Amino acid sequence: MTASAPVHGTWEPHPAARWEDAFLSGNGRHGALVFGDPHAERVVVTHHTLVRPNGRDPRPPQLAGDLAALQDRLLAGDTGAAEDFTDGRPHQWVQPFHPAFQVRLNRPADAGHDYRRDVDFTTGVVSAACAGWTGRVFVSRADDVIVQHVGGPGLTLDVDLDPRLPGAPAGLGIGHGAVLTPEGALLSLRARYPDSDRACTGVTQVTVTGGTTTLVPPGVHIEGARSVLLLTRVHRHTGELDVVAEGRALRDLPTEFDELLDRHLALHRTAYDRVTLDLAADPAERALPGSELLKQPRSAALLERLFAAGRYHLLCASGLFPPRLTGLWTGDWNTAWSGAFTNDANLNLQTASAAAAALPEVTEAHANLIRRQLPDWRDNARAIFGARGVVAPAHTDGESGHSYHYNREYPLHLWTAGADWLLKPLVDHDETHGTRDPRTAAALAEVALFYEDFLTRTDENGDLVVVPSYSPENRPANASWGTLNAAMDLSAARHALRTAAAYHPGPDADRWNALADRLPPHRINEDGALAEWAWPGLTDSYDHRHLSHLYGVWPLDEITPYDTPELAAAAHRALELRGAENDSAHGHLHHALIAARLRDAGRVAHALGQVLDGDFFHASLMSAHYPGRDVYNADAAHTLPAVLIEMLVQSTPDRLVLLPAPPAAYPEGALRGVRTRFGAELDLTWTRDGARAVIRPGRTHRVELRTSSGAESLHLVAGEDHVLALRAW
Repeated sequence: MTASAPVHGTWEPHPAARWEDAFLSGNGRHGALVFGDPHAERVVVTHHTLVRPNGRDPRPPQLAGDLAALQDRLLAGDTGAAEDFTDGRPHQWVQPFHPAFQVRLNRPADAGHDYRRDVDFTTGVVSAACAGWTGRVFVSRADDVIVQHVGGPGLTLDVDLDPRLPGAPAGLGIGHGAVLTPEGALLSLRARYPDSDRACTGVTQVTVTGGTTTLVPPGVHIEGARSVLLLTRVHRHTGELDVVAEGRALRDLPTEFDELLDRHLALHRTAYDRVTLDLAADPAERALPGSELLKQPRSAALLERLFAAGRYHLLCASGLFPPRLTGLWTGDWNTAWSGAFTNDANLNLQTASAAAAALPEVTEAHANLIRRQLPDWRDNARAIFGARGVVAPAHTDGESGHSYHYNREYPLHLWTAGADWLLKPLVDHDETHGTRDPRTAAALAEVALFYEDFLTRTDENGDLVVVPSYSPENRPANASWGTLNAAMDLSAARHALRTAAAYHPGPDADRWNALADRLPPHRINEDGALAEWAWPGLTDSYDHRHLSHLYGVWPLDEITPYDTPELAAAAHRALELRGAENDSAHGHLHHALIAARLRDAGRVAHALGQVLDGDFFHASLMSAHYPGRDVYNADAAHTLPAVLIEMLVQSTPDRLVLLPAPPAAYPEGALRGVRTRFGAELDLTWTRDGARAVIRPGRTHRVELRTSSGAESLHLVAGEDHVLALRAW
């Protein structure tokens, strides 16, 4: 290891010129994008609940009465039968996520020397300093408020709340409020959506120390102050918000920045510090600003910083909800794909590191979204399939869990694997912590009930058929999108039924296990690859960004090199044949996660390299969906930590795999604090000469250890450290 340590933050020598490069803070509810301009500071305020009404019809389509006829047609060989299985509605997006407004602080220009802006991942504080002026911003996990502090000699500032952000609709009903208070001032901004009774209102308490404060509508002018503290909250609501009551609530909070920060750190720092990655990077490279480090895409220092930034941003984006496509942030009302929670790949990829990277806060946010929407999932099952239980939508804005986002080329309402896919992280959490959450148990039972009602058709061999079936977001080369026996649907049904049975021993378990036994096996096609559709005669379409058919490899443990070597070889062949289609970041990193499970270090490195070399990261270290920093998107930023962990450590409730896909480009390093699904904390260090693992079990258990040397049994005793020495890898 080098004498220096990895950097838990990033910095730039200039203010952000674009909102995409603004440094980020968040508490899982409120978010802040901080430009750091000492003369015209802008802090864009966001909130997870801010979605714009768009006139959509959120009802699931009432199609259950036509389901049997559709199944008959598909089973009879009508490959296009599902194309007219709709209620005739045009394609409609979920309500788009949008920013609230920007807090603007204007001050007279000066020489502007000695400028620097930083974000400290351990605290969540974004700071900027220039010529005696300092600005600091964080979003409190303890008090759910955006805290902004400005200090310097004889501060002269103009402060206001500005709704003018890119893409803001012309019909917004804007209302400003500004009143002087004994502390300084109370500012408010209401934006009422066009043709809607809904609005969002932001309230900022301005506390001024020294100097004078005067009203200059829509804001205030501050002259000769020593410091200014701003506390901001946003609410989405119907009717009118009681601004006076909200101002009173803000005034009841501590008035000292450091006291507010200490309350926040007890939650934020505790979570962030649990896991670290050290790749023995060059100390000189560790000292570089992020924008310079990004010019060295294979630098160990860059990978360290992206790992740290990924965990930081993932934590900041998770609370009320898990991260959206844009995390918790956007500076533009025109968010790509509505800034939705996209459930058929992106959400689970972004949260993939939650259990291993010791961020249960992320899993709890994920669970919050699911539990809030379970009634809508029940509606989907009844309306579309005439079944009990639950069916999850492929897209949601956070308000509605109904399946209404679909069309001919994306028949997302036919996707039945979503509930299992979304509940899998909750099961991983339970395994990691040695508990079985009764709420997760109840949701799993509802998934099993759905399959009991839905899986009624059989093939000529007597095996059950998943019909209709859909593999996001692909289609067979010789058929339409809605078809039969997609590999993901088979894996999901098997896993859901067996997992529900494990949570509910007894007659229900017997029935659900028996149903799982009747599902057909995966099919290996003429290319030797695991087929994306197990139905005979359906041919694969290889050039696609999604890898839904390899769900059994990752995140499930259905297909492994240890237990099912023939299927693992077929899955590996499918991975070899898979194209990158449009170079989506999530496609490359999904590929890497599956390759790591299949112990293909070269393929992991190649997929990871596609993202590192592809200019996917902004100076903020938030990522883009496409190469060349095209389309702000959190997939790469949030998924990358999971890829690095899976290269080094993998676990199931009964197995530990060390260095399954070791990073040849980084022959020395340390990963500390990762959690396993058998309830142990683990530190791993490695060099060219070998590796050492320290396992700290939380419960007594026997597990199988897999390394490059083969397999052995480990007996772990709760509270007793177990040290392993591994030969050179």
